Amino acid sequence: MSHNSLRSIPVYRKALDLCIISREIASYVSFNKDLLKLYKSNSLRDIIADSLLTDAILIPKKIAQAEYSNCPAERMKSATFINIMIRNINSYCRGLEHDGVKEKEYLNLLRQEVRSFRKSFKEWRKSLRNGGDL
Repeated sequence: MSHNSLRSIPVYRKALDLCIISREIASYVSFNKDLLKLYKSNSLRDIIADSLLTDAILIPKKIAQAEYSNCPAERMKSATFINIMIRNINSYCRGLEHDGVKEKEYLNLLRQEVRSFRKSFKEWRKSLRNGGDL
């Protein structure tokens, strides 16, 4: 499976969308504008933004891993991991609100993107259980 054929999988495209909006929000809410150095920050907001980015980036990687794997247990392990990342991203939204991010509409956009991704993810996860046929 090539990178281009991965892009034909709706859940993978949704995961990339989630990455894009996560990066935009992390950039917007963080105090440190160098996103590659967020993990070094002492600011809770920067740490949450870094975690948001990290988890959002891991989701398409795990989808690709599952798609390339022939092992059903490995595929389901990737799906379980993705489910945890989705929950984490929702938690990061709450954390950013508690840390004083005033632009709730941005966080709500991210939540909408997560909901949209989750719908696609559930369909995809079903296909994993059925042997990978969509």
